[in-house]
Amino acid sequence: MSPQSRQTPAAAAETTVFVRTYTLTGGRTRPRHMLSLETVLEPGPGRAGPGLPEECGQILALCRQRRLSVAELAGTIGRPVTPVKILISDLLDVRALVVPVTDAYDSSHSPTRQLLEALSAGLKARWPDADTYPKAG
Repeated sequence: MSPQSRQTPAAAAETTVFVRTYTLTGGRTRPRHMLSLETVLEPGPGRAGPGLPEECGQILALCRQRRLSVAELAGTIGRPVTPVKILISDLLDVRALVVPVTDAYDSSHSPTRQLLEALSAGLKARWPDADTYPKAG
């Protein structure tokens, strides 16, 4: 008997979810964009490619209904936060999602985290290989 055939149904289900999450992100463990749980997202002008997982379609459909945070998206689609951040990063890369900046900036105060995250996502979308340039110094 193989070790998997001796697993309890709960353990087998947990293993299946873990493997599914691993394949969902293509084995990646870190998102390319800095995203907090409170980062709010809305649909952008780009389109998601055909090779993205079905969860990306769910994320886009939810964001078309109203702006949602990373935490709300993860909870709604029932996936752990880190894989959801990785999928959101993929959608930010193709500009299918954007981090809005309309209400995030108040000129009388320092920049908010939301503004800085939107700026970071925009710069990475415009210059994706910018972090590979040699550092000045």
